[in-house]
Amino acid sequence: MKNDLLGKLQHALDGKDAEGTVQEVLRILPADRLVLASSLSVEDQVLTHLLCALHPQPRIFTLDTGRLFPETYATMERTMQRYGFRYEILAPETRELEVMLRAHGPNLFYRSVELRKLCCAVRKIHPLRRVLATADAWLCGLRREQSVTRRSAQRVEWDAAFGLCKINPLIDWTEAQVGEYIRRNRIPYNPLHDQGYPSIGCAPCTQAVQPGDSLRAGRWWWENPEHRECGLHVQGGKIVGDRRP
Repeated sequence: MKNDLLGKLQHALDGKDAEGTVQEVLRILPADRLVLASSLSVEDQVLTHLLCALHPQPRIFTLDTGRLFPETYATMERTMQRYGFRYEILAPETRELEVMLRAHGPNLFYRSVELRKLCCAVRKIHPLRRVLATADAWLCGLRREQSVTRRSAQRVEWDAAFGLCKINPLIDWTEAQVGEYIRRNRIPYNPLHDQGYPSIGCAPCTQAVQPGDSLRAGRWWWENPEHRECGLHVQGGKIVGDRRP
């Protein structure tokens, strides 16, 4: 399945723009086997707008880690009202979360990269694995411009960690293009973006950035840039940004 579907998608999506990419994927795959992973970022809001315009009942999921900003939940509500769909909301497994918190406390992520990645695994990666097991491909809002860990990302990739195709329709978009598309189409977005937060994740692990900083400088700001990924995205069989052996 890997080689057949990956090759088919690579051929079909060659030279396509973002809308054409989503259209072709919907033509190739049954809608219930395609999922959009949304963190409510501006990129994911653009993809939500595109997908909802092309299909009446798209599968769009989001990971509720339990540590999100109130503004993120409000954006979630506004988006569902605007487009008339319901997110597939995934949460951490209660028992696994309790074991981690008892062993390491609620703010373990500040103490080491290893503990931060453990928290990301429990709150994000394990729920993600559950939903991706029900799909053949997932749409993501990755852009090469976002960080040093994403510069080698491709429009269509095989995600070896989760065993399905990953499609990045906005891979070549700039921050300016995303902002212009959001404004032109009056797409709901997280108000924290207007307060110096270009990339928004869990509240304890996200801060505003200064003008001129990289787009993801406010994510896990206490770590080296090459470590600033949670493990959701893999290239060449390795977690993006994970330089450990």
